[in-house]
Amino acid sequence: MCSSDLGALSWGRQSWFPQWKAEHDATRSGVILMDMSFMSKLLVQGRDAGRVLNHISANDVDGELGRVTYTQWLNEGGTLEADLTVTKLPDVRLGARYMVVASDTALRHVETWLHRHTPEDAHCFTTDVTAAYAQLNVQGPRSRELLQSLTTTDLSNEAFPFRTARELDIGFAKVLLLRITYLGELGYELYIPTEQATHVYDRLVQAGEAFGLRHAGLKALASLRMEKAYRDYGHDIDNTDSVLEVGLGFAVDLKKPGGFIGRDAVLAKKAAGPLPRRLVQVLVQDPEPLLFHAEVVRRDGVPVGYVRAASYGHTLGGAVGLAMVEGHGATIDEAWLRAGRWTVDIAGTEYPLTVSLKPLYDPSNERIKA
Repeated sequence: MCSSDLGALSWGRQSWFPQWKAEHDATRSGVILMDMSFMSKLLVQGRDAGRVLNHISANDVDGELGRVTYTQWLNEGGTLEADLTVTKLPDVRLGARYMVVASDTALRHVETWLHRHTPEDAHCFTTDVTAAYAQLNVQGPRSRELLQSLTTTDLSNEAFPFRTARELDIGFAKVLLLRITYLGELGYELYIPTEQATHVYDRLVQAGEAFGLRHAGLKALASLRMEKAYRDYGHDIDNTDSVLEVGLGFAVDLKKPGGFIGRDAVLAKKAAGPLPRRLVQVLVQDPEPLLFHAEVVRRDGVPVGYVRAASYGHTLGGAVGLAMVEGHGATIDEAWLRAGRWTVDIAGTEYPLTVSLKPLYDPSNERIKA
């Protein structure tokens, strides 16, 4: 496709804006299929695997079988080294096994960090299985209906709650199904042996016709996750950030036995009082302008930070982003946010902002736990 097929390039809405919106809206109201096979996947196994992963992970990842845990890996200074999920796999015939899933760009860093922090005498082995498994994501309010039509496994909310991981059959393939989302809706990730990926894909597409299944791409992923204020390591958070400053303290278990790398630094940061800066979600109140990255954010006319990442919130009705802001000695809480007049500089024009520490879309997570 040549550039003329896309229309004149500009900082405004491109010719594909309606298609992007359609994919976004289908995720919010129906069901979509998204190919995420590029995601990094590490299989960690051995009798000490749980202990090793729990020492590296800020959250408790060595709980019950068949459980997905969102966690960060920190350094001794308490800043971020990785943002990922650890799944304690349900099949224990070969002993305890874990699947670590991170973004594609983080693969070698995550793998190296894991190797460096595995004691030499530990019975713990890490294998890069990225190419061994395709990952197809089925997301949206009708995702359960679609998948239930393809398997006899009970996918009801009671039998298969949020963060469940279980193996099941789809067609002639055995699939590892995780009930998890990066889009803010009821949804599932399917990990499929690569040689069976097209078979499962064909089954999903065929069955999906009855449910209005639509394919969606990474532009939709960006806008959907940004509405939910989900973080993206290497994009809007990185190794210069404290886990508390970026709002991920809920994924840190400070009381788990044995602690974790960076625990003392997190405790010290917490004890030091109000955080000097916080990552907040911003929504442009005017529906027309677009956000990209690095736009200056002002409170009462004073620059206090900048937009680290942004997209267009088709559900929220305006450009949406994540911005790191400085308190300049004030306590950065919802009261302080509400008390200020917030604006963002977009190409030399100041636009009013809505600013929040909580996700502006489904802050209580009712939709993902439906």
